[in-house]
Amino acid sequence: MNTSDLAESARKAAERAYAPYSGFRVGSVVVADDGAVYSGSNVENAAFGSAICAEEAAISHAVASGVRRIVAVAVACIDADSVDGAYPCGNCRQLMNEFGVEKVIVTAGAGELREHTLDELLPFGFKLET
Repeated sequence: MNTSDLAESARKAAERAYAPYSGFRVGSVVVADDGAVYSGSNVENAAFGSAICAEEAAISHAVASGVRRIVAVAVACIDADSVDGAYPCGNCRQLMNEFGVEKVIVTAGAGELREHTLDELLPFGFKLET
C-alpha cells in the first residue's frame, strides 16, 4: 500500500469512530512488517480517561493478531480543519515506539497529508533494551 492508500484507509476507519463527546472522528491503520494491515478507530467514553485512541485500537488489533513489529501508521481525523489537529498524542507515539514504527502518515478532513519518521515526532523515546 502506498502513502495515499494508507491515508484513505485511515479515513475509512475514522468514519466508524465513536466520538459523541468531542465530535472528532479519528481512524488509524497500521502496517505490520509482513505487509498485513490492521485498522482501528477512536472510542470515546463518558469517563474521558477510558477513551481509546484510534492508533491504540489499531495497534492492539495487530498485537492481538500476533504482530510484534509495525513499520507504518496512518492517522486520519476527518473532522479536523487542519492536519495540525490530527497528530497522535504522546501516549500513542510512545506505543508506536514500542513496536518499532518508522513512518507516520497524518491526514485531516481537507485531505492535507504529512509524512514523518517516528523519531521526528518522538525524539528520545523510551525503550527497554531486551
